[in-house]
Amino acid sequence: MKTKVQWRRQIVFLLIVAAVGWGLYAGFREQPVAVEFGEAVRAPLRVTVEQEGRTRVVDRYVLAAPVDGYARRITLDVGDAVAAGDTLVALEASRSAVLDARRHAEAGERAAAAQANLAAVEQRVKAAEAGAALAAKELERMRKLRASGHVAAEAVDRAAAEDERAGSELRSARFTVATARHELEAARTALGFAAAGGKGEPVLVRAPVAGQVLKIPRKSEGAVESGQPLVEIGDARALEVEVDVLSADAVRIRPGTRVLFERWGGDGALEGRVRVVEPAGFTKVSALGVEEQRVWVIADFASPSGTWQRLGDGYRVEASFVLWEGEDVLQVPASALFRDGDGWAAFVVEEGRAVRRRIDTGQRTGLVAEVLAGLKEGERVVVHPDDRLRDGVEVSGR
Repeated sequence: MKTKVQWRRQIVFLLIVAAVGWGLYAGFREQPVAVEFGEAVRAPLRVTVEQEGRTRVVDRYVLAAPVDGYARRITLDVGDAVAAGDTLVALEASRSAVLDARRHAEAGERAAAAQANLAAVEQRVKAAEAGAALAAKELERMRKLRASGHVAAEAVDRAAAEDERAGSELRSARFTVATARHELEAARTALGFAAAGGKGEPVLVRAPVAGQVLKIPRKSEGAVESGQPLVEIGDARALEVEVDVLSADAVRIRPGTRVLFERWGGDGALEGRVRVVEPAGFTKVSALGVEEQRVWVIADFASPSGTWQRLGDGYRVEASFVLWEGEDVLQVPASALFRDGDGWAAFVVEEGRAVRRRIDTGQRTGLVAEVLAGLKEGERVVVHPDDRLRDGVEVSGR
């Protein structure tokens, strides 16, 4: 018969053997790989191109000296409001310049060209008026159809944006007519001074349209040459946004593309529409010293004018061009995907193990990717898979 001491010794020995055995098993068995998990979820998805842009006045006018002469001191300041016909600069014509026969002939040609230009832009106003009237009728018709439930709200929004665009074109055309009339008046004034031999009252450079003073190159009096800029004015209530984007992104943007203007200083994002993607690119050196081919994209505001009137000329905005968007899209973190031949794959977590699975993807952003096939909502995937992972490896969350 074994004594109690012998039983105790035997039990202790068995416990030690069991502990050593378990330690050896735990030490030599393959440990789970610590990974970070992501999940396939359904949520809105928006694919955008984001770049910094700046506002600019749509219709701006640089008033230049019509003849060589002596400009009196400009009393206006930047930001001052001016009405159409207000005198901005008084210019005393130079006798030696206006008595020159060649300059006299040139002044006559400029007056004739200004007359022809005025006739051409007046035709543009007629065309813009017809377009604005048509857009207003279309908007009214869409609103009636929307009230009866025959069209979607998006159709009304498009008609409203088109009405706003047509109105902007009409205002721009009328501004161009006023500018052309001012140029004709300036050309006739120069011609009259040439005929008068420099005798008479000073040339008064007047504002062709109502607006605000945007820039004054030089306020002090002094001699000026014909064509030298004196004052720059424009309607600060009519703004557009210019954005330079990479040429590779510009090919995906087309007129009518929706734009969101964010981080502009006010509450919420402003809506806009691309008006034109300029056909010519230019080279720009980035902050890293890399030459890039970029393209100017011009967009108009589609939000009510009262929401963005606090913006001025040359203000910074963040423009997001919406290339594609969906409301209920199955998506996973883009960092969970890796190349699998000519397609994509991911490690899906099944019963604590990583299982390699082929994934069909659709739209992508820098952070997430749309899943067309291969995953179900709620399934977990391994984010940032490394070379330790292979099919069937046990994984654990970090």
